[in-house]
Amino acid sequence: MKILQICHRVPFPAVDGGNIAMMNMALSLAQSGHEVHQFSLNTSRHFIDMKTIPVELKDKLHMSASYIDTRIKAADAFLNLFSHHSYNMVRFFSMHVANDLSKLLEKNKFDIIQLETLFCTPYIETIRKYSKAKIVLRSHNVEHIIWERLAVSEKKILKKKYLNLLAGRLKQYELKTLSAIDGIISITSVDENIFKSLGFKGPILSIPLGIDVNDYVNSTSEKSEMVLYHLGSMDWLPNLEGVEWFLKECWTKIHQSNPQAKLFLAGRDFPQHIIDAHYPNVTCDGLVADAAAYTMNKQIMIVPLLSGSGMRVKIIQGLAAGKTIISTSIGAEGIEVEHEKNILIANTPPEFAAMIKRCMENENWCRQIGNNGRKLAEEKYSLQCTGEMAGKFYKRLLE
Repeated sequence: MKILQICHRVPFPAVDGGNIAMMNMALSLAQSGHEVHQFSLNTSRHFIDMKTIPVELKDKLHMSASYIDTRIKAADAFLNLFSHHSYNMVRFFSMHVANDLSKLLEKNKFDIIQLETLFCTPYIETIRKYSKAKIVLRSHNVEHIIWERLAVSEKKILKKKYLNLLAGRLKQYELKTLSAIDGIISITSVDENIFKSLGFKGPILSIPLGIDVNDYVNSTSEKSEMVLYHLGSMDWLPNLEGVEWFLKECWTKIHQSNPQAKLFLAGRDFPQHIIDAHYPNVTCDGLVADAAAYTMNKQIMIVPLLSGSGMRVKIIQGLAAGKTIISTSIGAEGIEVEHEKNILIANTPPEFAAMIKRCMENENWCRQIGNNGRKLAEEKYSLQCTGEMAGKFYKRLLE
C-alpha cells in the first residue's frame, strides 16, 4: 500500500510522546513493506530545519514539511470568542500548507491517508478535492476530554469558564469530524469505546503505541538509586498541571514521611516559577540532551496526571526500561497494567506518599515491579505488532 501520513508537527527528533508515536508508526508501516510518505506541518513552536534530519530517514519515509505559524495570539484568541469556531483547530489551518499538500496529492496516488491527531483534520476538504484515498484519523487522544478534565480541575472561575468554552467548541468540531472520515485508529481501547459512544459507526480499531523494546534493554542500571523522577514536555498542559499538583499537594507529605526522598524533574519548556519555588530535595534540570542517560540511574518514575486522554508514551518507555512506575489512574489509562504487579497506582497525596515509602523500605519489591513491567512491554507493546495491525486494518478498509 501507498500511505500518506500527515503529522501536526515534524516528528523529529523522536524524543517526546507525540513524536515517538508518529515516527514509530511510520517506521513500523515501512518495515511491514508499505510505501510511506510523511508530510508534516512545520509549526513555529516546534520548527525543525529539515536539513538536520538524516538523509537515510528522509528518503525512507519520503519526508516533507510545510511551515505554519500556530502561535497563540491574544488578539486572535479574543476575536475568536465571538465566533463559533474552535480556536484550538483554526490555528492549524493555512492556505500555504493546503497548497503544498495539494501539490503532493496531485503527484501521488495514495491508498490511505493517515491523519495524526485531530489537528490535521482541517485539511480533509483539500484531501477530498485532490485524492480518492481512504482517510483515517489516528487519534492520540479524544481531544475535547482533555480540555473538559482541565476545566474540572481549574479553580480560577474565569479560566474555568474559558476552558469549558474551548472544550465545548472542540467537542462540536470533533463530533462533526467523525462524519468526514473513513476510519479511526485509536491508541487505546478506552478511546475506541468513547468514539463509538459519540456515534462513530465506521471501521475503528485500537492499536497501542509500539516501541522497539530492544532499545531499552540496558536503560536502567542494576544499581539504580531509589530516587524519583518525572520526564515530560512542560508545554503540554496536563504535564504542567500534574507536576504542579504533585509538588504543591503531595511533596510536603512525602518529604515529611520520607526525608531521604529525592525528586528530579526534567523536560522541555520548564517553567521558571517551579524552579524558583525551591522545593526541598527537588532538582529541576529542564531540557536534557539524552533522556536515556538522564534516567539510567533513577529507578522510580512518577506520572501524576490529572487530565489527558490516550496512551502515555513515557509509561510504555518506562515499562520497557524496567522502571518502577507510580501513576495516577488517568496516567495509566488505556495501558494493560495491574496495580502492584507491574505498576503502582496512586490518586491522592496519601497514596503517593504510601507507595513511595513502601518502595524506599522494600527495594527488592520495588525492583520486581519494574521487572514485571519490562515483561509486559515485550508482550504487548512491540514495534512490529503496531505495523502489522495497522496494515491489516487498512487492507480491510480498502476491500
